[in-house]
Amino acid sequence: MSGPGSYADELDGTLDGRGLRVAVVHARFHGDITGLLTRRCRETLAGHGVDEADIESVPVPGAWELPQVVARLASLERHDVLVAIGCVIRGDTAHFDFVAGEASRGLADVARDYDVPVILGVLTTENEAQAVERASPEGQDKGREIAMAALEMGLLYRRLA
Repeated sequence: MSGPGSYADELDGTLDGRGLRVAVVHARFHGDITGLLTRRCRETLAGHGVDEADIESVPVPGAWELPQVVARLASLERHDVLVAIGCVIRGDTAHFDFVAGEASRGLADVARDYDVPVILGVLTTENEAQAVERASPEGQDKGREIAMAALEMGLLYRRLA
């Protein structure tokens, strides 16, 4: 179940991901959250025809490292879409602002610099409860939404080629 107003519901069942090659780069920091997002993303991709062998899973330490690895994968030109999954929870220091902002900016740079869609799947929340709500399949199920965006963009790029 996605959150209210989610585009994912209207796309469900309409996207055929057969033949798409997807890299899912996921942060290990806040691994309970990112693990759930990653699992739901992979399940949704597979449920829409993406072969498990065509889903490359690439773990990285945290959200800060996502842009570096996504850029490296983009340069290899072996994927139709790149997904970046992370979670940054606000704490008592400015760490949140730096990590969340730079991860987002870095991923946007990759999306502009390479001819491959990059899906931003980094949760930025005030607390862990919000992160759990967004990641949970019984909540907002953002892992599913991330996958739906990956399918839509991968297929769009293929159509525009």
